[in-house]
Amino acid sequence: MLASCWLAAVSCYATEVNNVRVWIAPDHARLVFDLSGVVQHKLFTLKKPDRIVLDLSGAKLLSDLAAVDLSKSPISLMRSGSRNGGKDLRVVLDLKETVKPKSFSLKPNDQYGHRLVLDLYREVAKEVPQKTAIASTNNPATLRDIIIAIDAGHGGEDPGAIGPGRVKEKTVVLGVARELKALLAKERGFKPKLTRDGDYYISLRSRTQRARKMNADMFVSIHADGFKDKRARGASVWVLSPRGASSEMGRWLARKENSADLIGGVGSVSLEDKDDVLAKVLLDMSMTASRSDSRQIAQSIHRNMGRFAKMHKKQVEQAGFVVLKSPDIPSILVETGFITNPGEAAKLKSKAYQRKMAQAIFAGIKAHFSTKPPALTWLAWQKSGGNAKQIPSSYKVMRGDTLSVIASRNGVSLTALRKVNGLRNADHIQIGQVLKIPAS
Repeated sequence: MLASCWLAAVSCYATEVNNVRVWIAPDHARLVFDLSGVVQHKLFTLKKPDRIVLDLSGAKLLSDLAAVDLSKSPISLMRSGSRNGGKDLRVVLDLKETVKPKSFSLKPNDQYGHRLVLDLYREVAKEVPQKTAIASTNNPATLRDIIIAIDAGHGGEDPGAIGPGRVKEKTVVLGVARELKALLAKERGFKPKLTRDGDYYISLRSRTQRARKMNADMFVSIHADGFKDKRARGASVWVLSPRGASSEMGRWLARKENSADLIGGVGSVSLEDKDDVLAKVLLDMSMTASRSDSRQIAQSIHRNMGRFAKMHKKQVEQAGFVVLKSPDIPSILVETGFITNPGEAAKLKSKAYQRKMAQAIFAGIKAHFSTKPPALTWLAWQKSGGNAKQIPSSYKVMRGDTLSVIASRNGVSLTALRKVNGLRNADHIQIGQVLKIPAS
């Protein structure tokens, strides 16, 4: 055996490509090559016709490329051949549209071994801004809806936690997300949008970036817990911890010079042209208001879920999850239960239970925005009783509020807010104080 391996080292020691999987997302296609070990690779493109060439050193193909479903991908044909006397593997992708390729290796995890990932980013046409009527309280038809970004965790080659019977977290949470979207879509004044509406992977930072591009008023990320002890159970609701907020503030301030990101929600305030002190003040105000709203929504949802589900803790929990770190978008993370617990897994894969969980989240969102709707929204107009002169007529100061933030969120100038409340140039306000909001 040793002699035969010495004479045919490729077959004895080559890294094997055991499988090829394809995941289709709206903006890219992902190819995942499952490997028996680490492999060095080289990627380049060819024109006329457009092709992508992937060379893998010391590798051999054991998978049938013809069996891979390429119907919804930008690839028309995937073929292979050998190089360097059979020592290396070459995979060629014939393209039917223009893409930008990006490749990287992944180390083994709980579900998979070594992998080589090839992402093919499609050319997405830029949206042409539509001319819309200027929002006016005198014309409710021009008032905007409240946008809720709904984020189903994991997806694609990342299944998340896996429970009894191979029930996957990524499947369960997408079911809850779609139920929540359906509930919000039926409620006038809300516009729900999913960060993913299929079985594909989105990075953590990309999830919050998508919410920002949506101009979301709120971001809710839906997950299901997993633990090595199957007795662990209970749902939970999470908001950003003070430490997580502090680290994110540092990250934003460090990159403000080179960032096109904006803060302040509808106000769209850029940090890049502000000095360090002003940038820090603006970011602090925005994060304080956002975290305050996040806690209120999370507490309401926690109460709603507690009426039918076992809760992991008696209170809303805090952590530094990346998906909670948008400075100006109230963000929460809902763990719908432990999918590794047989009892909770059985519930979570049930459509009826997914709908019940979505209803609890929906009720919390609706209660918050019905009480505290953003300015120039249909809900704000409705809250004022259809009175075009005042939207809203008053505001009760809450923990974390500042006069500047209240003015921004209600679409009025700081000067007008001071004047109508007789504050002159003083910005001292107290929790529980009721402020009059002038017509915007």
